[in-house]
Amino acid sequence: MLTIPTVTLDDGTWFPELGLGTYNLRGPAGVEAMVAAIGAGYRMLDTAVNYENEAEVGEAVRASEVGRDELLITSKIPGRHHGYDAAIASIEGSAAALGLERIDLQLIHWPNPSVDKYVDTWRGMIEARERGLVRSIGVSNFTARMLTRLIDQTGVTPVVNQVEMHPYFPQGALRAFHAEHGIRTESWSPLARRSELLTEQVVRETAEIHGVTPTQVVLRWHTQLGSTPIPKSADADRQVENADVFGFSLTDEEIAAISGLERGRLWGADPDTHEEM
Repeated sequence: MLTIPTVTLDDGTWFPELGLGTYNLRGPAGVEAMVAAIGAGYRMLDTAVNYENEAEVGEAVRASEVGRDELLITSKIPGRHHGYDAAIASIEGSAAALGLERIDLQLIHWPNPSVDKYVDTWRGMIEARERGLVRSIGVSNFTARMLTRLIDQTGVTPVVNQVEMHPYFPQGALRAFHAEHGIRTESWSPLARRSELLTEQVVRETAEIHGVTPTQVVLRWHTQLGSTPIPKSADADRQVENADVFGFSLTDEEIAAISGLERGRLWGADPDTHEEM
């Protein structure tokens, strides 16, 4: 079994340096895949209301041989649940769907700026944390400006911001903002799937030098930049490959060369304009 290192979030809780994305892991096959991941050493499962698989995540937690306190379960509030009362109700609904007494990390899935309720949603999440419904609270797909607004208007800083991040979009400026404010960066789509990233010459050559796969090079790039990637895979062997990235280190020059692939967002999901309900 692999051991995935952890870091300490700004609120004092632990957080893995790599987790499992669960998007599209549904039904018995999804539960089986998540149980396999936990057995392989994964300790964080990332779900959301809009993934429609919170029940399967909860089932996987109960079916695994790992104690509840050794696992970190993340869920996310959808846009249609923005607002103070709606956010609290959404968290309660997620906990019920998961079949868990608490959610370890709750995120706002998208800021949806045209609706302009994400500050009220954040206040609801603060209340939910005070009630013990969640342990830690954070956001997803927030810009530095949006984060600043949350902090200035509530006095509470998110412990995590989960954003699109991969070598084509390294998020340098946002990561610097996170570091300044004690926010952990978390990467969705860390392998830039549906792109040619894993065939890039610099990635392939770096993999050959270290005797690992291109996938492992990219995921190690994330962890060494201080971000937690959450690759998704239903395949047990691929899950192990994705998590087995802590036995080698990239040089500063290799990290810089891989970051040099930067070209910007791949799917147009700009938080200032993109919205999901």
